[in-house]
Formats: sequence, structure tokens, C-alpha cells
Amino acid sequence: MKTLKQFASQMAVNQAISYIDKNPKQNLTKIIDLAEKFVTNPRDMSVIKRIKKEMRIESSPWIDLIYRFFDETSLPNQKKFINNFFLNSVVYGIDRRKQLMKNMDVSIPWTILIDPTSKCNLKCAGCWAAEYDKSDELSFETIDRIITEGKELGIYVYLFSGGEPFIRIDDIIKLCEKHQDCFFSCFTNGTLITKKVAQEIARVGNFAPGISIEGFEEDTDFRRGSGTYGKLLQGMDNLREEGVMYGASLCYHHYNYKEIASEAFIDFLIEKGVYFTWLFTYMPIGKNADTDLCCRPEEREYMYHQVRQFRKNKPIFLMDFWNDGEYVDGCIAGGRNYFHINAHGDVEPCAFVHYSDTNIHAVSLLEALHSPIFKAYQNRQPFNCNHLRPCPILDNPDQIVEIVHDSQAHSTQPVDLEPPEELQRKCAPIAAHWAVQANELWEKSSVEKK
Repeated sequence: MKTLKQFASQMAVNQAISYIDKNPKQNLTKIIDLAEKFVTNPRDMSVIKRIKKEMRIESSPWIDLIYRFFDETSLPNQKKFINNFFLNSVVYGIDRRKQLMKNMDVSIPWTILIDPTSKCNLKCAGCWAAEYDKSDELSFETIDRIITEGKELGIYVYLFSGGEPFIRIDDIIKLCEKHQDCFFSCFTNGTLITKKVAQEIARVGNFAPGISIEGFEEDTDFRRGSGTYGKLLQGMDNLREEGVMYGASLCYHHYNYKEIASEAFIDFLIEKGVYFTWLFTYMPIGKNADTDLCCRPEEREYMYHQVRQFRKNKPIFLMDFWNDGEYVDGCIAGGRNYFHINAHGDVEPCAFVHYSDTNIHAVSLLEALHSPIFKAYQNRQPFNCNHLRPCPILDNPDQIVEIVHDSQAHSTQPVDLEPPEELQRKCAPIAAHWAVQANELWEKSSVEKK
């Protein structure tokens, strides 16, 4: 049975959807006013206040992005995003998670990253997935159970990775159909998004893929293989033609960071119809990882400044998981805001933390959240008082050694079983060099905020 607040929230969303049916751009102020009445999370409240402030500006990239969403996506996609992402996850979900976390003494994340399969149709340079056992897959029933149990805990947003998740696109579509109250996304190389697949994504309405692209053709094909760029652009076009909201996943490294952070490339993404971008810095995970690809300190700072500048003048949402720690108080992984379940069922703190002491096949989702490795991870968060150094691997590599040993976790990399000491050895020089620059940047940022 719905609470009075849930009932009132649903009525508000129904009213917002009626505004969308009529003229969403004309009624945007009314939609924002309705949202403001029911949001309780301080960070979400600040976003709404920022949007209201931007609406008073003659030319605002935030408002341009919202208008673009209403102009170019299909009506069913718009309704599912508002109802599932906003109402269920932000309004219902936050209250539910807060209540349970207080009663159960456990951290419940906002989203879960799930690998349906370890198989992939590409073999990208520097990608650890190429080392995985290609027979590993999570059954439809297992993923369905995770989502069902997750909703009981107030989790309504689910991400897929791999491997290549579109190898299991039929099952993903079935999950979207079965869990019509959830919102789904994924990290995909984009090469398997045919017109028919795009039509199915548009039909279910609650799935927004994130396509991996690493710059223009030369930089994308550099790690992903010749011809990949052309295929993923076709996938983008197919989604856009069907009115599907979609994003881009950008991995920046020593050789492509300037192109990733160029105005020309960001404008290109906007022109292609990209609404959101997840930015990752290259991580030297796995025995074949090339540390030469890792960004130098000045390159990472370059990304820091460029992304913040684009937020001021480009109608696209950008989030850099390493350089945006100041907005989320450091690292979001370890069950704090998200965690990862690989295709073998290993429950990991993060997609980049390949250590586990728990398998989802043997426990419930709630039991997995109580795992020792999550407790060891959370007890150390934030890993640094400088939130521009949020990561326990790349920025604080001594921490990953302590976490693994305290929880008696094992390596989940099937080929090399990389010990945490090896990660520390590779990352310690990178962390030390970045610390000098990051501390200066953090101090300057703190002064500016004051």
C-alpha cells in the first residue's frame, strides 16, 4: 500500500506527465515547481534550485538540454524517465533506502552495475574483459532476482556492463518489460545496436544506453579496432531516429585526453544526440595493462578544468568519476552509491576493484550488502580528505591492499589473479605525482568556494 506521500507524489507526477502531453517546454516551470515539493535529498534540491535559476537566464545550457530532451525523444521515453528515474528512484527510493539503512545498519546504494555476460565482440587494448572466461553469464532468473530484491530496498536504477551487454539484448529487453517501474542504462561498444534493436529499446521506453567512444575515428579505433567508430555512429543514429535518450561513455588517457576534452568533440556528441556522458580515466587493471596510457597529473587537471567549463556553456550532462569527487564526497563505490556484480556472480565494490568475498548465487542481495569487503571499504571512505583523490586504487593504492587483506577477499580476475600489492606497485608513482597537483588544485578550489 502506498503511503500518503507516495500517493501525493504519484499525483504530482501524473500532473507533470499531463504537462508533457500538452506542451512540456511551455509548462517547464510548472513541472519544476511540482518536483520541488517532493524532493528531500539536499543534492537533488540544489539541482532544482539551479535549474530555476538557469530559467531566468537568457541562454542557459541546462535549459537547452532539457528542451532538447523534450524536442527529440519520444513521448513514452519522456514519461518513463520522469516516472521511473525521478519518482521511483529519487522520491520513493531515497526515503525507502534511508529508512532501511537506519533500521538494518547497512549502506544501500542508488544503483547496481551488473554484467549479464563476460563475452564481447571486440578485444580492446587495455581492457581486462578480454582476459575473462567467456563462458561466464548471469542467468535471466538471477538478474531478475537481483532487481526484484533491489526494489524492496528502494533501488530502481540498474546499469549493465560486461563483456558486451548487447550480446544479451533480448534478456535486457525482457527485464525492462518485466520491471516497468525501473530505469536501466548500460555501457556498450555500440556496434550491435541495429535498427531493430533501437526500435525495441524505444518500445520499452525505460532503457538509455551509454555508448563507449574515445574521440573521433582515429582515437576510437586506436584501442577498439578498425571500423568500430563507424559501427557505433550507426548505432547512435539508430537510437536517435527512434527518439531514444542515450549517452556516451568516454575513457580518457594519455593519448586522447585533449580530443576527448575538445570543444569540437563535445559539439559533435551534442550534434549526434548524446544527452549525458560518463567520463573515466584509464585504469591499469590486469596483467597486460599499459601504464603508459595513464594520464599525467597535468593531463588530469586539464580534464578537470575543461569539464567544468563545458558545464557552463554546453547543453550536455558531463560527469567525471575521478575529478568530480568533490560533488559526492569522494568515492561512490563499495555499496555507498553503487557496486558491481560480475558475470560469474562475484560481488565487487567497483567495476575496477576485482576482489570479492561474496557471490550473489549463494546469498540474497541484502546479505551481499553486509559483506566484509563492503564494510572494509566503507570504513575507509572517504579515502582522502582531498576529494580530488577519491579512488582507493589510482589515488590511494595502499588502501586497496588493506581492504583486501582485512576482508580476506580473493582476486576475481581468472587469468592473472592480480594481488593488491601488484596494483599498489603500479599505481603508487601515479598517485604520488597526482597528489602534488591535486592538493594545490583542492586548496585553490576550497578558497574559491569560501
